Amino acid sequence: MAAPLALALVAAGLLAAEARDRPPLPPAVDLRAFRLVDLTHAFDARTLYWPTAASGFELKEVHRGKTPAGFYYSAYSLCAPEHGGTHLDAPVHFAEGGRGAEAIPLEQLVAPAVVVDVSAAAAEDPDYRLTPEDVERWEARHGPVPAGAIVLLRTGWSARWPDRRRYLGDDTPGDASKLRFPSYGGPAAELLVRERRVAALGVDTASIDHGPSRDFAVHQVAAAAGVPGLENLARLEELPPVGAWLIALPMKIAGGSGGPLRAVALVPR
Repeated sequence: MAAPLALALVAAGLLAAEARDRPPLPPAVDLRAFRLVDLTHAFDARTLYWPTAASGFELKEVHRGKTPAGFYYSAYSLCAPEHGGTHLDAPVHFAEGGRGAEAIPLEQLVAPAVVVDVSAAAAEDPDYRLTPEDVERWEARHGPVPAGAIVLLRTGWSARWPDRRRYLGDDTPGDASKLRFPSYGGPAAELLVRERRVAALGVDTASIDHGPSRDFAVHQVAAAAGVPGLENLARLEELPPVGAWLIALPMKIAGGSGGPLRAVALVPR
């Protein structure tokens, strides 16, 4: 009995010494200190997709009602393009060899949120694009945009959802040549992605490029740097400029160029 007891005491001493050498654990996160804000438009028959999409959101009933065994059961099948509703653009969407939806590091999808509000400028100009000067003015008030943050551009456009004509600027079926809505500008995207090294770009419009874009410069800049886009976000007006955290997890589609997204913000109470 003495030998096992001695070994146990030695082991306990070693474990105690090892514990003293470890860095202290971070304090537990108390979710009661945060208000949860759902930034996602629900998916249904009214969900907006890019005008050239071959289809929209389809939910087909497989079964609904009592089973022969007597209990209630419901199930549906769904079909939808990757890019529509609140969704993520993976880098491979605009960068050959870029990461697919399943390969984006979680650190780029769960990160501090920075909200830049251009809703007043967008109300005056539906083609408004975020400029480097807008970013610098924001930083003068709130401090530098931190590396690894997710930038959320608030234009006020989510209030127009799901009115296709008001939200997209045009409702011609199959035609994406007349769209009008605000978003990021190329030089601002360059500043945020290459100099500030942000984790992702989000916006409450249909694209991280503005509606009239033909070259999708912002998509190209972001994708080349491995930065995903978060599009058709909602309720950005409920977030502060700094201080919130964003959880933006897409459907994990292997090799997908994007996918439906459930985006939730944690806002300090």
